Amino acid sequence: MPPPDAKLPGATAPWADVSLPPAGRAAVRRLRGPRAAVDAFQPIAAWDEWEVAAAGRPVAARVLLLAGAECPFTCAMCDLWRHTLDGPTPPGGIPAQLREGLAAPGRLGLESRAGPQPRWIKLYNGSNFFDPRSVPAEDLPAIARDLDGWDRVIVENHPLLSGAAVPRFRDAIAGRLEVAMGLETVHPRILPWLGKQMTAADFVAACDRLRGWDIDVRGFVLLGLPGLAEEESIDWCLETVAFAARAGVRHVSIVPARAGNGFFDDLARRGLFAPPSAAALERVVARALGEPRRAELGDMLVTVDLWGFESLAGHCPACRDERRRRLEAINLAQQVPPEAAPGPGDGSHNAPERAAGHPAAAPHAPACGCPRGGLHDA
Repeated sequence: MPPPDAKLPGATAPWADVSLPPAGRAAVRRLRGPRAAVDAFQPIAAWDEWEVAAAGRPVAARVLLLAGAECPFTCAMCDLWRHTLDGPTPPGGIPAQLREGLAAPGRLGLESRAGPQPRWIKLYNGSNFFDPRSVPAEDLPAIARDLDGWDRVIVENHPLLSGAAVPRFRDAIAGRLEVAMGLETVHPRILPWLGKQMTAADFVAACDRLRGWDIDVRGFVLLGLPGLAEEESIDWCLETVAFAARAGVRHVSIVPARAGNGFFDDLARRGLFAPPSAAALERVVARALGEPRRAELGDMLVTVDLWGFESLAGHCPACRDERRRRLEAINLAQQVPPEAAPGPGDGSHNAPERAAGHPAAAPHAPACGCPRGGLHDA
């Protein structure tokens, strides 16, 4: 594996030419707006969605966005602080949010033990699950008890915080534990600039520890790095996905970088950042899941994060929903059929059937007039 400061073979991004303003803690925080009002005893949001267990094998998952203390790392791209507390999470807060979120009605019926089986749950707290300032250590036993009956528990955590609390929590829950960590990029100039206070080697070390504890790893990878042209960003995204596969990651989620945290908005005004287009998201997943790269990634799952897809450039009202459904189907099928755009009226609740090999094909999807060519651009 190359050292974290080495240019990875096959990448075309001219990393030596990247020039960005300082992104230290003070610079990032100075450009912030106000926080949203959140309640330490109420979840921010709860919903059900389809996850992918393996190619063509969807599984129902409940997602809980939990309110807690802000992450201490102050990464340049992060906007999750907007929905965090201005102080430590109070003891008892996360268990109360968990109980509320588990009981909330959802479109897949996961609030009931009679709902879909198997079932997974994602606990995302906008910070680090194993930081006691965000999730008090004394609350972990109560959280584990409330997670009885869930087959997989997915939490987010910084690679440098993978300590002894992680295997203890693994032993306390009935289901399988998966830890999601932000790798973001292996670009040797941009990863340090982001302020994550880690190297690519630190990420590999955390993966080794977690896998040694028989814990699965999910990785977050950014598409749309500041200071790079869109095609260069696609190349670096794919290099980072390949790096994650070599590190033993089970599932990579490609996340479009976005403005909204103040600092990236300032970069956008200065012409140093633009969110990736919808077409770029389509191209990156097509290249990740196509040959020869698919063989390089082995069994690792690759999905694209569709949060905020509607705000991306390069689509229009005539094609937006169809293209989103197409990406949902690709996420579950783990392949990109040449003509797999769902037909009109084929809602996302049918995505598992399409992923299992029953796509609602639209072989001649109409051009929509979007700048990048609509459905034909992927």
